[in-house]
Parts: sequence; structure tokens; C-alpha cells
Amino acid sequence: MKAHDGMYIDGAWRPAAGRDTIAVVNPADEQVIAEVPAGGAEDVDAAVRAARAALPAWAATAPAERAARIAALRDVLVARKDEIAETVTAELGAPLPFSQAVHAGVPILVAGSYAELAASYAFEEKVGNSTVYAEPVGVVGAITPWNYPLHQIVAKVAPALAAGCTIVLKPAEDTPLTAQLFAEAVHEAGVPAGAFNLVTGLGPVAGQALAEHEGVDLVSFTGSTAVGRKIGATAGAAVKRVALELGGKSANVILPSADLAKAVGVGVANVMGNSGQTCSAWTRMLVHTSQYDEAVALAAEAAAKYGDRIGPLVNAKQHARVRGYIEKGVAEGARLVAGGPDAPREQGYFVSPTVFADVTPEMTVAQEEIFGPVVSLIRYEDEDDALRIANGTVYGLAGAVWAGDEAEAVAFARRMDTGQVDINGGRFNPLAPFGGYKQSGVGRELGSHGLAEYLQTKSLQF
Repeated sequence: MKAHDGMYIDGAWRPAAGRDTIAVVNPADEQVIAEVPAGGAEDVDAAVRAARAALPAWAATAPAERAARIAALRDVLVARKDEIAETVTAELGAPLPFSQAVHAGVPILVAGSYAELAASYAFEEKVGNSTVYAEPVGVVGAITPWNYPLHQIVAKVAPALAAGCTIVLKPAEDTPLTAQLFAEAVHEAGVPAGAFNLVTGLGPVAGQALAEHEGVDLVSFTGSTAVGRKIGATAGAAVKRVALELGGKSANVILPSADLAKAVGVGVANVMGNSGQTCSAWTRMLVHTSQYDEAVALAAEAAAKYGDRIGPLVNAKQHARVRGYIEKGVAEGARLVAGGPDAPREQGYFVSPTVFADVTPEMTVAQEEIFGPVVSLIRYEDEDDALRIANGTVYGLAGAVWAGDEAEAVAFARRMDTGQVDINGGRFNPLAPFGGYKQSGVGRELGSHGLAEYLQTKSLQF
């Protein structure tokens, strides 16, 4: 696609207030493929004002009509799915089949789910002698990351629109072309002018301006815990609502009764998908000491099969960060059984699929979010030990449990301090709430729980 040289505000592309630009780099070959405007506070203010002006009419629009617009948006995404996949591959580096199946396919599912929810959600209910209304919270400032550029946009914009809110989106600077394509889709779907607005720019400039703007009623942010803290503090000072989906260090717990080969194989695949750039990836594999050596061999074999099948990391900074974590793991005594810090190619931000054995729970690679294709195998002695290790980080976003008996896996999962757990390789469900415990965030995305984040309640007593 051709990059736009302006912002999408109030239903039209308009020039940016300043002349600064952001270079979009293909991480596979390190070549600049486009430039987009680096917006600032003036652009954000124009977008928020447009969203504020559009709010009364969109909030008053019947849920069925809001549903129809979201359904139309889904249909445009379906029609342009090949272009979406190609765009994500160009600016994120994901292999094209993965972009087609996940980066294009999942947002279509999510948009469709919100088209249905907008039409069926109970925005009004009777409670005794009261009528309780669920009303839009107002103008939403959405700040999205680069790792799933379209999914994260749809997971915020679709429920916000379904709720009757209007939105200003500030996408990640590494993947703005996907956001511009989404703005085109919104326009083509007939969403009213001002209901959705797009400002491209840098996080510390445009993102901060959006989070601080007094015309924004709720800030929805997905990204690092460190930035989430700052946004939470800013919003708290203004008594402004937030929805924060932050970091993770998820545990993949393999109980002795599980199918070890399947659990290890799926576990490695989970981390290697999207080159490990997934906040919910099961990067800590917990294995009983009696099966540990076999699991290490299986994990090394599984990782070796990926080789050139995974894409690069998103940028040079992330590339250096992940390689630094691998070097730290070696320095702290973890044993490399696959991959390592050496770059597998001369060009592009590639990292070899990496597996560490002999990892102890206190090591850096077992505690901090690496955001790369790195798996750490940790041994445990019994279930209580496994639970202690699984819960022993500041994060609580996701996880997995494997067991020969489903009830056994469920019993363990119920004791985990985390927001979402896959049982024996459970499949993605666009209606299930996604979000974290502890420092993994505040609030939920997807399904009715995700819609509720954008609503506030009013009760009338009779």
C-alpha cells in the first residue's frame, strides 16, 4: 500500500501540523519502505476535538446500527485481507503465511464478534425498582503496540465503537502502515466522521499527548509495564479510567501425566510464533524432574526445526535487547541446547530459535520478559513446587497446563495467578476475556468483558 502523508481526522486525511516524519523499516532487509508523519500535540488535539464533537451522535446511534457499521468494517477487512497480510509482513517481518492466518485472520474474527455483541448486548436491565443503563464512557485514547498491529487495534476500536464511544488511535511507530490501512477500512465501512481518528507519531510525543489530553475519558494501552505505569499515574492524577494490557512471563506447566512430546512441541511452537514477540507466550516451560532430560531433548529438537521459518524481530533495538538476554542467560549459568546470541544472517534483525536448559527460577531469563524466540526449561519436584515457580514472577497474563486428565489440569490452573490458561493446548476464543493479574495489567479485552471496559453505568430508581 502507499503510505499516507497525513492524519485521518474527522473522516478525512489532513496534513500533519509539523513536518517531522517516521521512517518505516522492513526488519527482514533493514530497508526503508515508507515514511509517515510524526504527529505531535497539535495533531492529537485536533483528533480529540473531532472525536468529542462526534460523540453525542454516535453515542445516540442505535446499537443495531453500530453493529451494522462494525459488520461492514469486518467485511472490508475480509476483502482486503491479502493486502493486510502483505503490509504486516513488510513492516513487522512476520512470514507471509503467519500474517495471513493470524495477523489478518484473527482481527476479522474479533471484529465479527463485536458486530454480534453490539446487536445483542444488554445495554439496559431491570434491577429491583431500578433501571440500569450501560452508557459509553466517552472519548477513548487508544495506544497500540507493534507486535500484533491490526489485532490490537481491532481489539480496542471494535468494542469502543460497539459501546458508543469515539476513538483517537496512536499506533506503534514501527507499524503505522497497518494502522493507515485500517483507517481506510473504517472510512470504506461508512463509520461516521470523527468516530474514529488516527494520529501517527512517537510514543513519548503523540502517545503522551493523547494520554494527558483532558478531552480523553479513557486511555486504553497495550505495551510494556514500564510505560503502563506512567500512563496509569497520569490517568490517576486526572481521575481518568484506564485499560492496560501489559507484559507477561507465562508458565507452561507440564504435569507428569501429560503427553510430554505433544506438550513440549506445542509449547515451543507457541513461543516461536511471531518470533517470540507475544506478551502471552509460554516462555517458561516447567517440567517434573523425572521427565526433565527427555523434555530438554524434545525442546531442542523442536526449536531446531524452526530455523529459517521464523521472521526477524521488529527493529535493531529489539534485536540487540533479545541477544543481550541470551548472553545474560549464559552468563548466569543456563545451558544453551539450541540457538544462541549469534545472528543467523548478515542482514535483517534475526535471532535463532533458542532453548535454555538448567534454568533456575531466579535467573533473569526466568523473570523478565524477553520478547523473542527464547524458551527456558525449569525443573520442579512436585505440584506445590511447580505452582510456586509458576506464580513466582511479577506478571500474571497467561499460561498453560498439560495433564493426562483434564480435571487434573483444571485443578492446577485454578491455583495459578494469571488471567488466562490454556488447558492441554486449548484453542483461541475471540469471546473469552484476555488480560492479566498483578503487573500484567488492568482490565480485559475481547468478548463482553472487553466491551464492558468502554461502558459506564447509570441507574434510575422508581
